[in-house]
Amino acid sequence: MSAQPSVSLNTPPLAWTELADWQSITAIGEESKSYLQGQVTCDVVQLDATEATLGAHCDAKGKMWSLFRLFHHNGGYALWQHKSGIETALQEIKKYSVFSKVDIEINSQQVSLGILGEQAEAFIDSISESTGDVRDLGFGSAVKIDAMRWLLLVDESAVATLTAKLTAAEKVPSNDWDYFDVSAGLPRLTAAQQNTHIPQMLNLQVLGGISFEKGCYTGQETVARAKYRGTNKKVMRLIQGKGNTTSPFTFERAVGDNWRGAGEAIAQYCNENGDALALIVLNKDIEFDTGFRLADDNDNLWSLVELPYSLND
Repeated sequence: MSAQPSVSLNTPPLAWTELADWQSITAIGEESKSYLQGQVTCDVVQLDATEATLGAHCDAKGKMWSLFRLFHHNGGYALWQHKSGIETALQEIKKYSVFSKVDIEINSQQVSLGILGEQAEAFIDSISESTGDVRDLGFGSAVKIDAMRWLLLVDESAVATLTAKLTAAEKVPSNDWDYFDVSAGLPRLTAAQQNTHIPQMLNLQVLGGISFEKGCYTGQETVARAKYRGTNKKVMRLIQGKGNTTSPFTFERAVGDNWRGAGEAIAQYCNENGDALALIVLNKDIEFDTGFRLADDNDNLWSLVELPYSLND
């Protein structure tokens, strides 16, 4: 029987954290919708103002420059993503924008806050007048990530007022946000991983981040071929073990009596007891009972555990 993750997190009923490692690229202008539609893997045209979607921007060969959560924001769109590599992501996605009526830039005037816990949505209800998974707050946007989390992408000037309203909430480290991402099997793309993976290697096809019905976009041929011809041989898996570092986890896998490199974690979480989870890209056909270890730790074995979703697309 496949193993289930045993690493857990006790989250307060209402908590918040600063997400300093996350930022957004914004696209504003009368042709922002059509421009993005021709660049990214998700369907921007069909995206309702109350919805958000994962998506990616690829090069012509289908390798990802950025992986983001896209939503309507401040009269245009926000592509919210990990800050590492965002400068490169910006240059790539705006490369042809000179031919369209769209302004694309890094949103440096707003900050990201994470609201966590079973009372997270109730708090969002208290500061917003609308409903839906994406809400215009006037000073930014509130975006539902999952049942336990909301993102606030807001003006710097609004942070003090918001945190004053969160006095009954516990401030937690951003590592708690990482736990929810990793345990949910949500990928991210850092500078070290740019231009390396096609979207299916990070499971975007089962996370709603790829539309196979929309028109052409950069890298579409490779992405479509991976689906219809089965050319993609790698997927992202969830792995569990012991860690003792905040630096990126680098793994080795057992091959008989030997060990071979298995790559860096896409995302990782480690608590104060050293219990750790990570997402890594592996061959589709790898045996589930394969042993793993950190490259700098020969004493603690890691093992694959089940993702919370099926990889059958």
